Amino acid sequence: MTNALSIPTAEYEQFLQSLKTQIQTARVQAAIAVNRELVLLYWQIGREILHRQTTQGWGSKVIERLAADLRREFPDMKGFSPRNLHYMRAFADAYPDEAIVQQVVANLPWGHNVRLLDALDSQKERLWYAQQAIAHGWSRNMLLVHIENQLYTHQTSAVTNFERTLPPAQSDLAQNLIKDPYSFDFLSLSVDLKERDLEKALVDRIRDFLLELGVGFAFVGSHYRLEIGGDDFFLDLLFYHLQLRCYVVIDLKMGDFQPEYSGKMNFYVSAVDDLLRHPSDQPTIGIILCKSKNKAVAEYALRDVNKPIGISTHRVARDLPDPLKQQLPSIEVLEKELDTVSAEVINPAE
Repeated sequence: MTNALSIPTAEYEQFLQSLKTQIQTARVQAAIAVNRELVLLYWQIGREILHRQTTQGWGSKVIERLAADLRREFPDMKGFSPRNLHYMRAFADAYPDEAIVQQVVANLPWGHNVRLLDALDSQKERLWYAQQAIAHGWSRNMLLVHIENQLYTHQTSAVTNFERTLPPAQSDLAQNLIKDPYSFDFLSLSVDLKERDLEKALVDRIRDFLLELGVGFAFVGSHYRLEIGGDDFFLDLLFYHLQLRCYVVIDLKMGDFQPEYSGKMNFYVSAVDDLLRHPSDQPTIGIILCKSKNKAVAEYALRDVNKPIGISTHRVARDLPDPLKQQLPSIEVLEKELDTVSAEVINPAE
């Protein structure tokens, strides 16, 4: 018998790490399998309740009775409360097609599905958020944050030509990364700022900017220089997306979208593909960020462009209606009031 002490330490550590990885993977896969079966069971129970209520006239009180009987029969199982049985019924009603349950929502924890039922009425939106949660591993809280921030609406408002210029899998991922609008409310800037001012401000707050862009963006540089034919050209912002495995060029505009912007971005994307892109990288993507856009104009501008480009908008600060602006005090008035309050705190009246 070989003495355990004679085994090389490095070799044993490698062997142990391999086993730990296998065990952890098996545990995750087992948990996923258990979750799938549980969600499918809940859907089947909900379908049976729904069927009997709609075809046989069973009232809502059957749920209370069923909950008591099931908990008595299966005391060790959680999830048979009246409230949860109501969710099972709602779940079956929301997804009448078992194939959709099997392919999508059964891959989410039950708690995520409950949140989707509570927060959204549209099956299309629920399925979109479910797919994103699966793809990005969102927690329940993160799922709710994205729903509250209307991520679905933002990402489906951008105008792109990704479907025509990228392979299907890459196109879907690229479409999911772009939002409309991007919120730059973390910046404090004057109304008449220029593109260069916005670029500098975003770089100064790069951590906040990366959070707003979403998962997977790695910052490469700002005012990034490219030499082409002896002339210098500068990209506003250059990123690399780790999941898409491609460069992302962002061009900042402080006004409305203009058709000529797409030609300039097409030029930038072609240059990055030739000068920076590695053979294993996917095609470079361009994103034009404007203050606003006319959707019809944007669609025409991208119609015959063969490079993948998206057109979206940014919001530097939340705009207030003019009547409300007129009712608000000026900065000078606020400062004067603050000085008065400070004096009263320091020297209170007797």
